[in-house]
Amino acid sequence: MVLLGAAALVGVRAADTPALAKVEVVFSSPEKFTDAAQGQRGSEWGLEQNLDTLKDYLIRRASPLVPAGAKLTVTFTDIDLAGEFEPWRSPGRGDNVRIVKDIYTPKMDLSFKLTDGSGKVIKEGTRHLTDMNFMNNLLPASERSESLAYDKQLLADWVNQEFSGLGKDKK
Repeated sequence: MVLLGAAALVGVRAADTPALAKVEVVFSSPEKFTDAAQGQRGSEWGLEQNLDTLKDYLIRRASPLVPAGAKLTVTFTDIDLAGEFEPWRSPGRGDNVRIVKDIYTPKMDLSFKLTDGSGKVIKEGTRHLTDMNFMNNLLPASERSESLAYDKQLLADWVNQEFSGLGKDKK
């Protein structure tokens, strides 16, 4: 019974692969990002996990908005996650706790290129994303407790603003 469930799950993931291949996410020199890890600045602890989380989220959010046959490539050049590790907290007691306050806004620098099936550029650019009002966003309760909730919301807002309406006939 468990084996059958696993086979069904593999079948679903294999079916999703072409849709997810429409979006590629690249992190350029992530070791130089302002603050993308799960520890004090300069730490790489949790960096890969955080970047994987953001990558997976961006792929899921952007894929439905990318027109059929097109490809979106997003390259991050800097990430500063919402919140901060406050150095005055006593060592060993909460020093690896990200404190989220309105003064520690999420910021992301990225470039993107959307191409059609022949490689012709549909849309491209560079963006500096930030949300000075991020603490006042009305996130669903289920999302507020998720890892990187405010950073994901920043990406969702950008994706919706940048790519909504693509591929739809305009009358």
